[in-house]
Amino acid sequence: MSPIADAFLSEVLLDLENKRLVLPTLPEVALRVRDAVEDEEASIGDIVKIISSDAALSARLIQVANSPLMRATRPVETLESAVTRMGMKLVRDLATSMVMEQMFQATNDLTDRKLRQVWEHHTEVAAIAHVLAAQFTKLRPEQAMLAGLVHDIGMLPILTKAEDHPEVLENEAVLDKVLKDLHPKVGEAILTAWNFPPELVRVAAEHENLYRDSPEVDYVDVVIVANLQSHVGQSHPLGSVDWSAVPAFAKLGLSPEVSVIEMEETAEDIAEAKRMLC
Repeated sequence: MSPIADAFLSEVLLDLENKRLVLPTLPEVALRVRDAVEDEEASIGDIVKIISSDAALSARLIQVANSPLMRATRPVETLESAVTRMGMKLVRDLATSMVMEQMFQATNDLTDRKLRQVWEHHTEVAAIAHVLAAQFTKLRPEQAMLAGLVHDIGMLPILTKAEDHPEVLENEAVLDKVLKDLHPKVGEAILTAWNFPPELVRVAAEHENLYRDSPEVDYVDVVIVANLQSHVGQSHPLGSVDWSAVPAFAKLGLSPEVSVIEMEETAEDIAEAKRMLC
């Protein structure tokens, strides 16, 4: 590693350990929905009232409730009907997922370009993870989608900090190396600070460990497979990984030769899941 990368990596780690690294915060509407869902006395009406404060989110949730992914037979026209159909936990995960793009903003053109790339990758992995969980596991698809959206969340504060270090920001090789090495550790810290469930904190911390082999299939496995599938045919290092050596494929019951992106029965669902987020 270059001296510039070494110095920046050490600074980020020191800031993280001393709680000086500025971590992103979830948008307020997502926090309020989550708090309400966790409140045993909260009603669907309480959830609807919170979501109604965000017209765009309200419209998108109604759209999702009527989407092919919900396999609904009758359309819904009101937010209350949409929340009732989907249930509060599913709405919590969807609301969190749908407002996350707000955090991917930057004041620097170079950082903005990088953040857009990260967000686009997140939505691709999240959409594939949703379909993988639905079709190949008993895990909750919306939780898997959220897992896909936050798997690289640790990149955000690193990129923000890089804005104050032009020697890092303008050297893509250095920046990419630091992002690769540190984003799992920083991501774990962010999701812990957000009080995310342990199964999602593990996704941020362990998704780069392609050869982990836990006893039960979990969201880390789903994101590992989704992440690899998202790089099919690309020059990215993950595009040349031997899938037969990755335990997550076998745990999902997927053949190492199968690309779900190209499967007719999954491609449409992946596209629909991605539309939910964009």
